[in-house]
Amino acid sequence: MGKVVDSETKEPLPFVNVYFKGTTIGATTDFNGEYHIETKNALDSVYASYLGYKAAASKVVKYKFQVVDFELKADKINLKEVVIKYKGNPAEVILKKIIEHKEYNNRNRFDAYQFEAYTKIEIDLNNFSEKFKNKKLFKKFDFVFDYVDTSTINGKAYLPFFLSETLSDRYFRKSPKADREIIKASKVSGIDNESILQFLGDLIQNVNVYDNYITIFQKNFISPVANFGLAYYRYYLVDSTFIGDKWCYQLMFKPRRKQELTFTGEFWVHDTSFALTTINMRVNDDANINFINDLVIEQEFSRIDGEHWIISKDRMIGDFNIFVNSRETLGFFGTKTSAYKDFVFNHPKEDKFYTTPTNIIVEEGAFEHSDDYWERQRHEDLSKDEKIIYHMIDTLKTIPAFNTYKEIIKMITTGYYVTGKFEIGPYMSMYSFNSLEGSRFRIGGRTSNDFSTKIMLEAHVAYGVRDAIFKYGCGLTYMFDKNPRRAFGISYKYDIEQLGQSLNAFREDFFLASIFRRNPADKLSMVKQLKTYYEYEWFNGFSNTINFINRNVIAVGSEKFIIPADDGSLQEKENILTSELRLDTRIAYRERILMGEFERISLGADFPIFELQAAYGIPGLFGGEYEYWRLQLSISDWFNVWSVGWSKYVIEVGRTWGRLPYPLLKIHEGNETYYFDEYAFNMMNYYEFVSDKYISVYYSHHFVGLFLNRIPLLRKLKWREVAFIKGVVGGLDEENKDIALIPGKVFELTKPYFEGGVGVENIFRFLRIDGIWRLSYLDHPDINIFGVRATLHFDF
Repeated sequence: MGKVVDSETKEPLPFVNVYFKGTTIGATTDFNGEYHIETKNALDSVYASYLGYKAAASKVVKYKFQVVDFELKADKINLKEVVIKYKGNPAEVILKKIIEHKEYNNRNRFDAYQFEAYTKIEIDLNNFSEKFKNKKLFKKFDFVFDYVDTSTINGKAYLPFFLSETLSDRYFRKSPKADREIIKASKVSGIDNESILQFLGDLIQNVNVYDNYITIFQKNFISPVANFGLAYYRYYLVDSTFIGDKWCYQLMFKPRRKQELTFTGEFWVHDTSFALTTINMRVNDDANINFINDLVIEQEFSRIDGEHWIISKDRMIGDFNIFVNSRETLGFFGTKTSAYKDFVFNHPKEDKFYTTPTNIIVEEGAFEHSDDYWERQRHEDLSKDEKIIYHMIDTLKTIPAFNTYKEIIKMITTGYYVTGKFEIGPYMSMYSFNSLEGSRFRIGGRTSNDFSTKIMLEAHVAYGVRDAIFKYGCGLTYMFDKNPRRAFGISYKYDIEQLGQSLNAFREDFFLASIFRRNPADKLSMVKQLKTYYEYEWFNGFSNTINFINRNVIAVGSEKFIIPADDGSLQEKENILTSELRLDTRIAYRERILMGEFERISLGADFPIFELQAAYGIPGLFGGEYEYWRLQLSISDWFNVWSVGWSKYVIEVGRTWGRLPYPLLKIHEGNETYYFDEYAFNMMNYYEFVSDKYISVYYSHHFVGLFLNRIPLLRKLKWREVAFIKGVVGGLDEENKDIALIPGKVFELTKPYFEGGVGVENIFRFLRIDGIWRLSYLDHPDINIFGVRATLHFDF
């Protein structure tokens, strides 16, 4: 790699041809005069040529990365002046032709197509110096640094440490639209979790440059051949020549404005069909995106059947780091390379083939193919770097120190410290404090995967200094099957609980919750609860869970519950005992899930997620005192909005039937901390509103710097705007008003409750701060009309 400049002015020279003489291997310098080039052939020199300058050559050392800069001298030959008149920009004329022919050249125009894809994903550590390599931490496995190489993308040294290979069949249908991948074989270095395979195939981060928007890490980038590309890019006609027997034009492009989600690069286009033959582009270096210092996309297209230009090779390279453009902080390269062959057009499968609940299918035994199989099936041979990764990872796994460091990282990310067959934690709940208990000390743990991958036991005990009461809990989870998930669980607890907080809120005994409260934690209740459940996942994205919950809520202090007596009068009582049978249904079509042995993490779905709860309170069973019915439905989703950011909504509807005290009704989720919780009303107090029927709506939009990017003094900070509004409408049946409401404390929603806010996120890349206004019920006691809330928010 290197840079080409004018020998006298030292100004960078764009559009210079840099090549290995006698070959077709070459590159063109970008707008900064920079280039990178790589070859596996044993060549000894590289050349640079540019109209109006004398060509130059430089020797290169074989089998070694090097920086080769050129200073070109002007070729001072006096010529008679020639004036060429042309109205407009010829590059824009070619672009308009590309847009006119997009529908024909886009592979998605076919009614159906299929092909075989071979995908490699490689991850390499980068940004390590001699000082870093000499740290005591690496002394016991410093042999790995013998495998260090240097990237031709940006000149950083890197150490390969992960490689996956996947062989799959892709199937596309135009109408109704369906895209499906069947993974036939996969080989992964150092990972045995089969659920990771769904993220290693061709469908992940798949780029179609003919789309107007290219979605990368859930953000919409403007394609350089978008229908409205002229509004975002400047184009330059650089060259024209034969590629094979096809006459092609070379165009370069760069963004018109700073910090927009755009690219800079070049592409070659066929002069007759106006189909792209190659494209090389990298994310604009000042684009408002986090943790990515560089991202390069390279695609090659081949003519199939003498007519269709179809992508034949796709390569994406990212340089990831916590800090922007850092060469000191450890980061990593991620490279995805895909090759395609065996195309079949307009032969769709039967409808049932496309209507599976997940669009990525992993065939049984995909992990189990031999080395001979891979030698035969790879679309291209492994490079030297790729071949050593499997050996290096297998060697590292035999070194005890390496496994120790793995466990330390696991402790930091999971909150548990693993010691043999047990895990101690969560460590952030070992100490906390609140108004009821004073200082609270807790010790707990669970069995690890070394104990069993079928059964997990867990328990904890806690003690409050002020109330001098021991609290405790224990539980068991048994996995019948992991995919689809079939699990049984039972648990018992006697501990404090904050009624009326969201499922997204901090745990009551989480240490940070003790620090960031805006009101004293004086609304806690004691709860004795026995819960058992059976979860049955019918297929990925559709599951039912049947729960039985025996629950005793105990009032703390002088507060008592108001309940109806048998004669219809009202009386005070210290506890409320219920037995409830509940059926949960969850529908998340095309959901992506990362699975552990017992826990799973949802990485989102392609469609809205529906969650339905239907519950019945059984009187007389195990002391249950109340009969009631409850239904609750929630719908949530997020979506990109062209190039102006992304939105998220959550809608929830609920209804409870029965004459009940307020702990058994819907206590609308309040928040009495300074931590922003999008699933709660952040300006509402705990217990402030109860309903037996309600509908709530939350909507937020993240502008991703749409406005702040245009303010010079703020542009470099890469702050991003966000706005939201949240409201609820509800009410109480007449029979519940006398027992559910407490004057001055617990209220009915006689009109809608609203709050809204604006904020700035991406402060220091991880902090979001919101200013929130309460817009109704401003006369209630102990409330604030305006507040500031903060949260940690990690986003590309």
